[in-house]
Amino acid sequence: MAKSLDSVPLSGIIRIRDLMYTIKDPYRLDQGDVSFDAPASVKDAMVRAIADNRTHYVQTAGIPPLLQLLAEKLRSRNGIPVSGPDEVMVTTGGIHAIFMVCQALLEPADEIIVPDPTWPPTVSNILAAHAVPARCPIHERLGWRYDLDELAAAITPRTRAIYINSPHNPTGGVLTRADLERIAALAERHNLWVVSDEAYEDVVFDGGQHVSIASLPGMYDRTVPIYTFSKSYAMTGLRLGYTACNNRTLRDRMKKVLFLTASNIASVVQYGGVGALEGSQEVVEQFRSELEARRTLFYDGVRDLNGVLTGTPPKGAFYAFLEIDPAWRPEEPSVDPSIRDSISWQMVEHLVRRGRIGCVPGADFGPAGEGYVRFCFARERKELKGALDSMKALFTARAALHPL
Repeated sequence: MAKSLDSVPLSGIIRIRDLMYTIKDPYRLDQGDVSFDAPASVKDAMVRAIADNRTHYVQTAGIPPLLQLLAEKLRSRNGIPVSGPDEVMVTTGGIHAIFMVCQALLEPADEIIVPDPTWPPTVSNILAAHAVPARCPIHERLGWRYDLDELAAAITPRTRAIYINSPHNPTGGVLTRADLERIAALAERHNLWVVSDEAYEDVVFDGGQHVSIASLPGMYDRTVPIYTFSKSYAMTGLRLGYTACNNRTLRDRMKKVLFLTASNIASVVQYGGVGALEGSQEVVEQFRSELEARRTLFYDGVRDLNGVLTGTPPKGAFYAFLEIDPAWRPEEPSVDPSIRDSISWQMVEHLVRRGRIGCVPGADFGPAGEGYVRFCFARERKELKGALDSMKALFTARAALHPL
C-alpha cells in the first residue's frame, strides 16, 4: 500500500505555489482562491461557537443543525430528493469528499471516466484507490464539453463510474441539461455511478443556471453529488464541504472513511457553515456578479497580448484557460530540462520568473491541456490589472525583438 503512493502524482499547482513564495510582489493568479472575505454571518457564528465553548468532539457525519440546513438546501436549491439529514455528510472541503467516495466506491482496476483536462487531485484520488482514471476529452469547440458520442464510446466492461465537474475546473465549461440527460441515460443503461463535483455551482455567468445531475429523475439513486462552502462563501481556508448519498451501503463506507481520516470535521468551522446558510444569501450573488465583472476585465486585457494567449470567456467557475500561440518560444532554454518539451510549462516558468505572474500549465490537468495555461481571475481587480500589464510588457517587448 505504501509504495503505491509513489505512483500518485502531486499536482503541479503545489510546485508553483511553493515557487510563488520565492517571488517578491507576486500576482497570485495560480491559486483557485477568491479575494473576497467570508461573510459576517460566517465569522460571527464562529466567534459565538468559540465563546460557547463549541470546541469538543461532535458527531462524525456533522453537527445536527448543519446537516438539517444542508438537507433543506439540497432539496430546495439543487432539486435533489434528499430524504433527510441522515443522507448528508460534512467533509473537510470538497477534496475530502472526493477521497471518501473513491475509497468507498472503487475496487482495484475499476475504471472511472474523467474529463481531459481535469483538476489534478481528481486523478490522484482515483489512483490512490487503486482504480484507473479513463480520460475522455472535452472540447474547446463545444464550450469545453464532452462529445457525448466519444463519452459513450469510452465506456468499457470495467467502467464503474463517470466523473463530471460542472462548472468545470480548469476550463469553465458548463454542461447543459441536455448533456446531463444524455449522461444520465448512459449511466442507467450501463449501470454506472456518477460522481458529480459541483464546487462551482454558484459561479455561472451570462444568465446561465447550474443543474445537478442528481436532480434528474432516478439519478440520485446512482449519483454522489459533492459541494463545498469554499467558492460560494469565500471559505477556502476553513475547509468545509459536504456530500449526500442515497445508497446505504456506500454511505456507510463513506462514513467509515470520514471517521478514519478526520473523526469529525472541526466543530467551530461547522458552526460557520450554519452561519453561512442561515445568513443572507445576497452575498452569493454579489460574489458571482463581481466575478463576472472581473472575467470581463481580464479578457479585455487578454485581447491586448498580441495573440500570444487567446481564449473565449468561460461560462462558469473563475478561470481563464488560454491557448498559447504554438509559435511562441521562451527567450532562453528553461532552467529545468524536464519541462523543455512542454510549451505550457515553459510559458508558466517564463511568466513566473520574468513577470511575477502565478499561473498553472495546462499539461498539469492532463494531456488535452498541453498548449494551454490557467489563470484565476477571482483576484482583486488591482491584482488582475497588474498581472495583465506585466504580461503585456513581456509580450510587447518580445514582439518588437522577435516577431511571431
